[in-house]
Amino acid sequence: MEIVPSERVRSIGSYAFAEVDRQVKKLEEKGIHPIDFGVGDPTSPPPEVVREATKEGVEKFKTAGYPSYIGSERYRRTIAEWMEDRFDVSLNPETEVTSTIGSKEAVFHFAEAFVDPGDIVIVPTPGYPPYTRGTQFAEGEVYYVPLLPENDFLIDVDAIPDSVADRAKIIWLNYPNSPTGVTAGEDFYEKAIDFARDKDIIVASDEAYTELYYTDDPPVSALEVARNGVVVFQSLSKRSSMTGYRVGWVCGDERIVKAFQKVKTNIDSGTPDFVQEAAIAALKDEGHVEKNRKDYLHKRDLLADALVSSGLEDCRPDATIYMWQRVPEGYTSVDFATRLLDPEIAVVTTPGAWLSQETEDGLNPGEGYVRFALVPPVEKAEQAAKRIAGTTW
Repeated sequence: MEIVPSERVRSIGSYAFAEVDRQVKKLEEKGIHPIDFGVGDPTSPPPEVVREATKEGVEKFKTAGYPSYIGSERYRRTIAEWMEDRFDVSLNPETEVTSTIGSKEAVFHFAEAFVDPGDIVIVPTPGYPPYTRGTQFAEGEVYYVPLLPENDFLIDVDAIPDSVADRAKIIWLNYPNSPTGVTAGEDFYEKAIDFARDKDIIVASDEAYTELYYTDDPPVSALEVARNGVVVFQSLSKRSSMTGYRVGWVCGDERIVKAFQKVKTNIDSGTPDFVQEAAIAALKDEGHVEKNRKDYLHKRDLLADALVSSGLEDCRPDATIYMWQRVPEGYTSVDFATRLLDPEIAVVTTPGAWLSQETEDGLNPGEGYVRFALVPPVEKAEQAAKRIAGTTW
């Protein structure tokens, strides 16, 4: 019999990070073991407090059965307490917070709650692929807004045509931004939220990197500016190196949260109870987060100094675990990423063009950049820095 995937699946290209994994495998098959800055998966383990809470949670909930669809009351209350301590945002854990299986599934499924066929979702480019894929699977249309250096890599809402805004249901914001590493202030959020409110557009703010910053002032949350029409997506994957635990949350306008919970109830069985126990322990401990920030800052500066000494622009970020490095003159993003794979360097990055989609005028704003994910151990980062510093382009 003939097996024919759906049109949705046939229309999807390869996932950029899966392509990076394939490139690494090719090198390893040749006996070359590259230093992998390609995929943003932390190599440092979750803190001991999290691992111990996981062990205890497995025993505590050994006969618990299916977990709550929306998260335990204790987990949601801990989230609300953390949000108030960190952002001075007061949330009702009963109606304004719901657990998620990490951020990816939440981001992907979010459009199902609000998008009908033909509706538009406004998406930054470069940006997280599930913003786009979730929209497409919900049969919506994506309108890409480029993140450009002349706009400090902030979404320019003034450049969004009324014809698009009038049909839009959701606008995705992501600050601190992956992959550019820039942060946004309250003035930006005020302008973006005012734009969205005028057009009845939901503001979906992906804030998974708020805790990994390198400036004196911590990043702000969109919920510090407004709650009406605003929802925030958070995750412990990067903050607490818990990528394998798949745990996070959505919080904000209770009407939005309620609709999203209805989608989740029909898709999954909730975050495992013992994982929620680990997440509670993580949220109650800031010491490991401070250590993570220091480690990432050290690796950022090692790499940035090496790149600058090799003649490249200083592109060290204010936040996130990424460096959005401008490539040398005469190189495309793929050319430069390929050059970094040469055996004498053997460093894996992600070409910016792979992380971006073309806008309606044919611009790929990721072209001319590569992304370094600062995830290898410090000793590996030191090796990579030495190889890069001794290279001319």
